[in-house]
Amino acid sequence: MGSNSSRIGDLPKNEYLKKLSGTESVSENDPFWNQLLSFSFPAPTSSTELKLLEEATISVCRSLVENNPRTGNLGALIKVFLSRTKELKLSAECQNHIFIWQTHNALFIICCLLKVFICQMSEEELQLHFTYEEKSPGNYSSDSEDLLEELLCCLMQLITDIPLLDITYEISVEAISTMVVFLSCQLFHKEVLRQSISHKYLMRGPCLPYTSKLVKTLLYNFIRQEKPPPPGTHVFPQQSDGGGLLYGLASGVATGLWTVFTLGGVGSKATASPELSSPLANQSLLLLLVLANLTDASDAPNPYRQAIMSFKNTQDSSPFPSSIPHAFQINFNSLYTALCEQQTSDQATLLLYTLLHQNSNIRTYMLARTDMENLVLPILEILYHVEERNSHHVYMALIILLILTEDDGFNRSIHEVILKNITWYSERVLTEISLGSLLILVVIRTIQYNMTRTRDKYLHTNCLAALANMSAQFRSLHQYAAQRIISLFSLLSKKHNKVLEQATQSLRGSLSSNDVPLPDYVITFFSSRLLQAGAELSVERVLEIIKQGVIALPKDRLKGLEISFSQAQWLTPIIPALWKAEAVGSLEASHLRPAWSTWQKRVSTKNTKKLARRGGECP
Repeated sequence: MGSNSSRIGDLPKNEYLKKLSGTESVSENDPFWNQLLSFSFPAPTSSTELKLLEEATISVCRSLVENNPRTGNLGALIKVFLSRTKELKLSAECQNHIFIWQTHNALFIICCLLKVFICQMSEEELQLHFTYEEKSPGNYSSDSEDLLEELLCCLMQLITDIPLLDITYEISVEAISTMVVFLSCQLFHKEVLRQSISHKYLMRGPCLPYTSKLVKTLLYNFIRQEKPPPPGTHVFPQQSDGGGLLYGLASGVATGLWTVFTLGGVGSKATASPELSSPLANQSLLLLLVLANLTDASDAPNPYRQAIMSFKNTQDSSPFPSSIPHAFQINFNSLYTALCEQQTSDQATLLLYTLLHQNSNIRTYMLARTDMENLVLPILEILYHVEERNSHHVYMALIILLILTEDDGFNRSIHEVILKNITWYSERVLTEISLGSLLILVVIRTIQYNMTRTRDKYLHTNCLAALANMSAQFRSLHQYAAQRIISLFSLLSKKHNKVLEQATQSLRGSLSSNDVPLPDYVITFFSSRLLQAGAELSVERVLEIIKQGVIALPKDRLKGLEISFSQAQWLTPIIPALWKAEAVGSLEASHLRPAWSTWQKRVSTKNTKKLARRGGECP
């Protein structure tokens, strides 16, 4: 690229890039490298410009792929970078801008080339490009350096050991981005990788001891949300606020990885990415999530997931069990605050889910907080604006609510937190409402949206499960929340009865004999066949009749019963709980008695008597 500023259109003709990708070997001690790395590059600001960059460098990359096995120039570039990183910490302390700038540029080129290599070749071919060793005539030694492993260890050292200063901010971002690009191998394989190069290098060998330190550094990068340095900090022209070209490259790769390991990724609605105030925090979060979701190796568990599962609060003085590897401590209060503030991004929501689901220390700490509204309100706002969010963000938010509502203490405490003036809830002015009542309103709204728009069975089931989890602890419900529960019950009851009526009509057509009684349920269908067979039946005979009945049962006409029954089941605990709630006093009894009457028909007499003894009967 050279000492002058480069433009995308000039790259195919750039003499330094031609030499790098040409047929001539360049020694790592050649002055050429200082010339190549003395460039400033205007960062693309859109996906269109990123595509133009890839198109402009196609010829250079193809030449390098073809010639590198003979020249080893990629290896020489990596050696130049590795030698410079040994002096990077001292250069940061001495404020050596030019040295850091050139090291940054070397990593920039390596990352761009790594992305192309990963896209175009197998892992075996990739390793061959990184294990080249120049041999003199007559030297038949089979020993060769594994530069890819050295590069990854160097990147981990850079991320964890180099102090974060204005002059090191960009190279820290790009070190993290390069690791994200390296981990993108899974994108180009249909099967789940368990013995990839990422498993080989990151879960074994010299990289393994950095596990807990890397995870801790990435978490603190997310917590601190450090903004990029102001213009004029660097010798080279300042990149855009988006974080530079390499941020754009790695962000695109990370988006693909995100789709791979989250629910609803395929075909989900794309949303505009908010402007990032901290590229370092965002890239750190993406790398952390990718590492946490790596599959276990065939002979070893994922150490990064182990670290995420086991870290503790800095205020916890109890010793770590010897059986827990890669453990560390972090400030839970700072982490909780960052998670509450960053829920507008789907990757932050995935981190929250990961921590709640896998780290019992975090889950216990969060459920004990007295300010849970700071966490729950952003989650509810995600669900409220469901039509504006992509599907995996909505799923993660809903599953987080499911995890929280599994705790009875949480279900009790949310009715004690009083909120005022919820401005984003537009269906009705809510000047004062409990957090529990607001949660009910948002979940019911999500159910109704799903019934009329997306009709997603799993979203439906999870919403109903969250309501069922909370139902036993309903207290002081807002009048509007109680009315919405009754309205939802009425709607689901009508749908349930309609499905049963359709099933009955379908069964009517399938029974040819007038002597066979018309069944109301599937269960009755089998009972009628057993009655026809006589009174004294052996176990073997009963089993034989049922097997014959299964063959005759018109399964294709009973589609929809399963989800209908599941819709009815969740209401069993909610109706008596709603009656016991103090908010019922604000409703007319005539509004509730029809719902209670319908509910009583849905449960057995035995269960109804049990509920009555517990104080759940309707007066």
